[in-house]
Amino acid sequence: MTLSNAQQSAPISLGVTRFLPANTQEFSSIMATFYVDPTNGNDSAAGTQVAPLKTLAAALVKSTSGTTIKLANGSYTTTSGEKFPLVVKAGVTLVGDEATKGKTIIIQGGGTKTMGNWPSQNITMYLEEGAQLRGVTVTNPGTSGVGVWIHGVAATIANSTLSKSSREGVFASGIAKPTILTNVFSENTGNGMSFVDNAKGEVQNNVFQKTGFGLTIGYQSAPLLKDNHILENRTGLVINGDASPVLRNNLIEKNEQDGITVTNNAKVDLGTAEDPAGNTIKTNGQYDVQNVSTQKILSVGNTLSVTTVKGDIEFVASTVDPDGEQPTTSLKDIAGHWAAPFITAMVGKGLIAGFPDGTFKPEEKLTRAQYAAIVAKAFNETLSSTTTNFTDVASDFWGKEAIVKANRMGFIAGFPDVTFRPNDNLTRVQALVSLASGLKLSDGDAATLGYYTDRAQIPSYATDAVAIATEKGMVVNYPNLKELNPMREITRAEVAAIIYQGLVVKGLATAITSTHIVASDVKSQPLSDIAGHWAEQFILGLYNAGAVGGYPDGTFKPDDKMTRAQYAALLTKALNPPVKRDAATFKDVAEDFWGYVAVQTAYKSGFISGFPDNTFKPTDNVQRAQVIVSLVNGLGLSGGTAESLTKFSDRTSIPDYAKEEVATALAKELIVSYPSADKLEPTRDATRAEVAVMIYQALVNGNKIAAIDSQYILSA
Repeated sequence: MTLSNAQQSAPISLGVTRFLPANTQEFSSIMATFYVDPTNGNDSAAGTQVAPLKTLAAALVKSTSGTTIKLANGSYTTTSGEKFPLVVKAGVTLVGDEATKGKTIIIQGGGTKTMGNWPSQNITMYLEEGAQLRGVTVTNPGTSGVGVWIHGVAATIANSTLSKSSREGVFASGIAKPTILTNVFSENTGNGMSFVDNAKGEVQNNVFQKTGFGLTIGYQSAPLLKDNHILENRTGLVINGDASPVLRNNLIEKNEQDGITVTNNAKVDLGTAEDPAGNTIKTNGQYDVQNVSTQKILSVGNTLSVTTVKGDIEFVASTVDPDGEQPTTSLKDIAGHWAAPFITAMVGKGLIAGFPDGTFKPEEKLTRAQYAAIVAKAFNETLSSTTTNFTDVASDFWGKEAIVKANRMGFIAGFPDVTFRPNDNLTRVQALVSLASGLKLSDGDAATLGYYTDRAQIPSYATDAVAIATEKGMVVNYPNLKELNPMREITRAEVAAIIYQGLVVKGLATAITSTHIVASDVKSQPLSDIAGHWAEQFILGLYNAGAVGGYPDGTFKPDDKMTRAQYAALLTKALNPPVKRDAATFKDVAEDFWGYVAVQTAYKSGFISGFPDNTFKPTDNVQRAQVIVSLVNGLGLSGGTAESLTKFSDRTSIPDYAKEEVATALAKELIVSYPSADKLEPTRDATRAEVAVMIYQALVNGNKIAAIDSQYILSA
């Protein structure tokens, strides 16, 4: 099974051990320390403590992985010679004064940089893989100014101050996994910190104060927020899109509007019966928690009043004792448990055991070492000829032999720093990747993932493994069969179930009938009302890519009309468009409107505008011509000729404002026409199917999805 770089950095991937270079000169370069003093330094100097450089920019040019750059007090600006944006190379550490959080070390300025699919951002600093920023103040007061951008990498910001930027202090995008520790975010006009795309990471022990929004968490991002103090902002947290953050032990108070606002299809983990959240959310101006999303919020173990919340929020009593121990009853605690048949079978085979007190503790989490012990007992796959000596697994560690065997069979690997991290908990997706790797299963059909409602949360490195595990009947989901919960830590019960299913695949166990096993043929038809529809393949393509969803009853309703707000929601989910302009205020789109975030995102990305009377008309149906104009303008397309419009028998009905865009869309093959290829019907209300097909074609135009051969796609 060939693994990507992203997979190699994941806990269950087949990691590659990295060693320091043998060349002494190269090693000394890697370990260099440069000193910078904006007042007394000189960029022609050696960069030593007695002969410091003047600019951080010069030090960054000289730096390589492993370099530490130490900053003296002062202001690092264009006036002092800095050239923005400042790019902190992979593995480089910037250190100022961590004790004061960089109070007297000010890095201020901005310059443009482009990464991934994002347009140019005005940023002060950009951090590459493994870069660290410690003990400095970063500010960017320029137009749409961002303090620090982290895109698609793991980087650290600690003991620093992110303040007075006009957009946000820190922007995390792509598959970024930042570690944000013990910082102060204050007086940023837009947001203290923003998570977009599939960003994750950990935000711990920070203060977010006096900003627009303390944190904005959107798209498919899923960070962990722990032990933060979020106060005196416009709103503490805004969670939108399909985001799914986890909140633990945060204090969220005294924000002007809401403590937490949740919209769109976002979910927020505010605790489970086994893992109470411990957040305190109080004394916020409007609501402590306002849920206008499609998802129910469960509040478990929080200090939160039922009188200060709005929306679908259920308060659930914690089943965890105050001392943190799981309650025990008698293998006496699995009666009636959904996984009881799997647990009983695994115990009967001697592959997993209960505890001395006669319990199994099915909902307890499982560490990497415990998981290795189970797979080492359960399977006897071919061993590789090499053994990795993990630096954190002592010779007398209880699980050493099991770890070595599981590693040599290919079930579980270590990390690039030659550690195994035996006490880290395992996630569900890591377990599935592990089984697929160890059992040498591959070539899963990505269409299978369309079955899962949270498929967008599956990391890119794991998609093939999850697909093939599903097709082999190895995925077991509870309580919702269609929710994979890939990033949630796996329980003992779940491990018993999926490893048993792995034994079934190998022919080592008899299949157990369970309603919690995901059927192997789920890819056949995830939506019940599109079979035979002219747009079926386009809708399925978007659905399987996680770009569109269906209704709770399993339908798509392809021939229903679509409102402008619904179009904005579908558009932003599918295209994940970058910001191009500042937000607008529409007098008919209140902040508690279900589609507020989608409308703002569609507007800021240039896909949709309002009307001259400062309205958006969110409940008006969107017309076919409006969709075409929206996509052409939002994507910045050009081309096409007026003569090409003669192919439409109803071309005289094309509004003047849309003629140029229709010609461009025709040239770019964005237009769908059903059933008559010679009729555009520009002023007819668009159906959900028609919008889906045109958005699909927009993704094809951007080389983001495979083209589909269809007679209904028009060309010039």
